[in-house]
Amino acid sequence: MDMRVFNLFKIGVGPSSSHTVGPMLAARRFLLEAGNLQQVSKVQAALYGSLALTGSGHATDTAVLLGLMGETPQDLAPESVADKLARLNSSHQMRLLGEYPVAFDPANDILWFKQEVLPGHPNGMKFILTRLDGSIEEKTFYSTGGGFIYSAEELSQPASAETATDKAVPYPFATMAELLAHGKRTGLSITAMLRANELVHCSEQELDDGLDKIWSVMKACISRGLQLSGELPGGLQVQRRAAKLWRTANETTDVLPHDGMHRVSLYAMAVNEENAAGGRVVTAPTNGAAGIIPAVLRYYAEDCKPSNPQQGIRSFLLAASAIGMLCKKNASISGAEIGCQGEVGVACAMAAAGLTAALGGTNEQIEAAAEIGIEHHLGMTCDPIGGLVQIPCIERNGMGAVKAITAASLSLRSDGTHKVTLDDAIETMRQTGADMQAKYKETSLGGLAIHVVSVNYAAC
Repeated sequence: MDMRVFNLFKIGVGPSSSHTVGPMLAARRFLLEAGNLQQVSKVQAALYGSLALTGSGHATDTAVLLGLMGETPQDLAPESVADKLARLNSSHQMRLLGEYPVAFDPANDILWFKQEVLPGHPNGMKFILTRLDGSIEEKTFYSTGGGFIYSAEELSQPASAETATDKAVPYPFATMAELLAHGKRTGLSITAMLRANELVHCSEQELDDGLDKIWSVMKACISRGLQLSGELPGGLQVQRRAAKLWRTANETTDVLPHDGMHRVSLYAMAVNEENAAGGRVVTAPTNGAAGIIPAVLRYYAEDCKPSNPQQGIRSFLLAASAIGMLCKKNASISGAEIGCQGEVGVACAMAAAGLTAALGGTNEQIEAAAEIGIEHHLGMTCDPIGGLVQIPCIERNGMGAVKAITAASLSLRSDGTHKVTLDDAIETMRQTGADMQAKYKETSLGGLAIHVVSVNYAAC
């Protein structure tokens, strides 16, 4: 496996890992690789396919602008974006990578090709740079979900420059069958094997610090989302609900048995409301599905009463990452490629596996939990209304979190044997996505996106 846990869990900003985080990274990378920026007279960005069709709602154009300015998703202060855009729109001048001034008009220098899809992936983009001597440099990038970006050349190669490594890991795996075989041979848990693989690249301290930081950002995102109210941006007039429902839940004295699951749903919705507002989130494995793993992690840490929550959270994230790696490698985590089954479905499977691992489940029980999570999201479409990551995305995360807990519960109360393997479920997800019509794959051309008309979508 040529991925690491921190390839899957990235700290960034909303509303989309594929349509916001990826394009920001690609724009910045294009300029870094082009070099000699003091001789640039013009820069343009062309968006294709799903990036063009839903880019307005996903802030793809804003992400490209910020990337050209040199911003990165992990370091960008969300509250600074409005001022940066206002200065650009008033001056029509941009400083490339924060240093090199060039004339730039967003209305004319970001090009939208809604009827054209580049050959490598539905999320394609081109950057075109013109120098003072008239020479032109152009490069194509693809954003394949979860903030992963590849140049056209990298996408055609077996391993990408972003995730490939020349360091051999002790427990290589490309399927769950291989990972389970390692476990049977060595007696090690999936968490232990993932940890050993990571330690080829970093120290124990670095790994633990990284995992702890991921949880810290997730936890802070839940807290913010449970405090803030108001209308989400984008014109759909969707109101934040998590904070109000959270206050009501804490004030009521009429407690019902299912109220615990209600709180889990609110954790997930809080994160995805933050994501929809452009706040700081962790791709898990995508922004559109960013609420599920944090919600189940908080449920584990607070409601499951673990004796060593910090160690359990680290185990959770490592086991979850194994599932995400398998789904990314053997299917996809891109809604534009295989629908929401690759986002919420994969996040549910990751959370189910992570919770099972944290609660002491066997390798076979971890696999069973992940398989249940995938199986019961097969065929889920990605049809965001107005191209905004709001309806049905926010509630869908709440439902996915509850499903993950149910999947873990079913697997922990079994011996781990099951008819359908995780590898079979992932391959089925891949084939289902290939058969799914494009209008149901993050284009806002089908499903709820066209049956619910609340705003003028002409610009979306």
